Amino acid sequence: MFAALGDPTRLQLVSRLCVRGPLSISNLSEGSNVTRQAITKHLHALADAGLVRDNRRGRERIWELEPKRLDKARHWLDQISEQWDAAIDRLRAFVEEES
Repeated sequence: MFAALGDPTRLQLVSRLCVRGPLSISNLSEGSNVTRQAITKHLHALADAGLVRDNRRGRERIWELEPKRLDKARHWLDQISEQWDAAIDRLRAFVEEES
């Protein structure tokens, strides 16, 4: 999941879907220097990671976020952040003891 989000183009796609809601590939490629084929490839990578899903509406595929998977990623990042905060607090306490 984090590898999929590590790509700047994929992160941009997730951001656009967060802001604008479900979108077609045409809408997602508007104003981008990335081809529709490349957008499709990136969306499939995000789908393989469980971050987006598509639904067919007529002839178009509409892509949307998979919020449960993003919530899980946010939870993991919050846990890592708490661990880092605790480590920094221990380091700070150690340095202050030595001073």
